[in-house]
Amino acid sequence: MSENKTSRTITDTAAPRRWAALVVVLIAAFMDAVDVTVVHIALPDIQAETGASTAQLQWITGGYALAFALGLITGGRMGDLFGRKKIFLLGVVGFTVTSLVCGVAGNPEILLAGRIAQGAMAALMVPQVLSIIHVTFPERERGKVFGIYGAVMALGTLAGPLVGALLVEGDLFGLGWRPVFLVNLPLGVAGLIAGALVISESKAERAARPDLVGVLLATAGLLALVLPLTQGRELGWPAWTYGSMAASVPVLAAFVAWERRLARRGGSPLVVLSLFSRRSFSGGQGVQLLFGLASGVFFLAWTLYLQLGLGFSPLKAGLSGMPLSAAMMAGAGLSMQVLVPRFGRRVLQAGGLLAAAGMVLFVGLAGHYGTDIALWQTMMPLIPMGLGMGLIIAPLTDVILSEVPHEHAGSASGLTNTTMQLGQAVGVALSSVVFFDRLGPGGPAAQAEQMPHAFAGSLWYVAAAFTAAFAVLFALPRTVGTMPRATDKASPEQGQEQEAEPVLTG
Repeated sequence: MSENKTSRTITDTAAPRRWAALVVVLIAAFMDAVDVTVVHIALPDIQAETGASTAQLQWITGGYALAFALGLITGGRMGDLFGRKKIFLLGVVGFTVTSLVCGVAGNPEILLAGRIAQGAMAALMVPQVLSIIHVTFPERERGKVFGIYGAVMALGTLAGPLVGALLVEGDLFGLGWRPVFLVNLPLGVAGLIAGALVISESKAERAARPDLVGVLLATAGLLALVLPLTQGRELGWPAWTYGSMAASVPVLAAFVAWERRLARRGGSPLVVLSLFSRRSFSGGQGVQLLFGLASGVFFLAWTLYLQLGLGFSPLKAGLSGMPLSAAMMAGAGLSMQVLVPRFGRRVLQAGGLLAAAGMVLFVGLAGHYGTDIALWQTMMPLIPMGLGMGLIIAPLTDVILSEVPHEHAGSASGLTNTTMQLGQAVGVALSSVVFFDRLGPGGPAAQAEQMPHAFAGSLWYVAAAFTAAFAVLFALPRTVGTMPRATDKASPEQGQEQEAEPVLTG
C-alpha cells in the first residue's frame, strides 16, 4: 500500500473524534501562549514576597523560554517515534505538575527550578499540537482548522498580560501572584482526561532508535546561541556571550553533518534535512524567523512604552492590546476560509505589507503626540498590524506542513516552533540596540521622556522585518494553498530517510 493511500485512509476514517481532540490540543496551546507572557505582570509581586534578585527575576522568565526553545525539536521527534498522543499527555502532566510547583514555591530558587522544568514540559506538549492536527484532519478540513489554530494563538499571545493583571490585581483567596501558575491546574487536569479519551494515537509504524547524538549536538548548539541572545542585554554583553554565539556555529554545523551521515546510513535523524528541499517548507521557515524577530522587538518595546512611557496600569495596558488580538483572529479566519483558497501566496504577502503599514502609522502617531498620545490612538495602528499578522500566521503554518509526510510531522512541527523562538530571541537581543540604546542614561523619569522616541525608532525595524517577510514569501509557490497538496507524498530526496508509514490507533 502506498504512503499516499495509507495516509488518506487514516485521516478520513480513523479519527471520528477529531474535532473534540482539536479542542483539547488548542487548550494546551493556549495555556503555553498565555504562560509565556502572564508571568511578566507578576514579577514585581514575586520579588516583593520572595525577595528574588534581579538576576533571578530574569531567569524566571528567561529560563522558561530557554528550556522551551532547547527541547522543541527533540519533543517533536519523540512524538513521531513513540506516539504523539503519549508524548502530548506526558507533556500535559508535566506542565500541570510544574505549574503547581511554581504556584506553591516558597523561595525564588524553587520557583526558578519549576519554571525551567515547566518550559521543558511545554517543549514536549506544544510540538504535538501541530503534528496531531496534521495527521488527524483530512486535507479538505485543514484550512479551517489552521484558521482556528491561528485565532487561538493570537488570543493567547495577547491575553497573557491581561490575564496576569486580572489575577494579580484580583488577589484571589489572598494568594497574590500565585494564581498566575495555579490557574493551569484545572485546565491541565481537564485536558489530560479529555485527551486520553478523544485523541487518537499516531506514530511511525516501525519505531526507530532515537538520535541521541543529534539531540546532544542540537541542544548544545542551540544553548550556545540562544542563551547569550536571551541574557546578553541584561548582563551588558560580556565577552562570553560573543564567544558562545561564535561557538554555536561549528556545533550546529557538526549537527547538520551528523544528520546527513545518519540519513545516508538508513537511520532516523532528529531533523529530516530533505524537508528543506521543499519550497513551501524552507521558504516558510524563513518567514517564521522574520515573524519571530518582529514579535521579539515589538512586544518588548510596546509593553515598556505603555507602562513606563505612558504610565498605563498593567490592566489598562492589557486591555489596550485587545484590538490587536481581535484583528489577528479576524485576519486568521478570513485568510484561511476565504482569501488563500482564491489568491494563494498574495494573501500572505498582503499581510506582510499591511502589518508594516501599521508600524509606520504607529511611528507617526508616537512621534507626533509623544507622551500625550490618547488611548484610542495607541490602539488604531494595532488594527492593520493585527489583520496583517493574522493573514500570515494561520496559512503560514498550513503552508509549512503542507508537503511534510505524516511520519515527519512531529519533527517538522518542533523545528517550526524552534524557528519562531529563535527569531524572538534575536528580536529581544536586537532591542538592546534599536530600543534601549535610544533611551539613554538616567533614571525612570528621564527615560520616560525618551520612551516615545525610542519606541518609534524600534518600530522601523519591525516594519523592515515584515517587509522582508513579504520578499521572502516570493520563495513560496505562487498558488500555494489553492492547489491539491503533496502532504502524503514522499520526496525523491528522502531516499533512506523514508520511514514506515504512519499509523493511527485509538
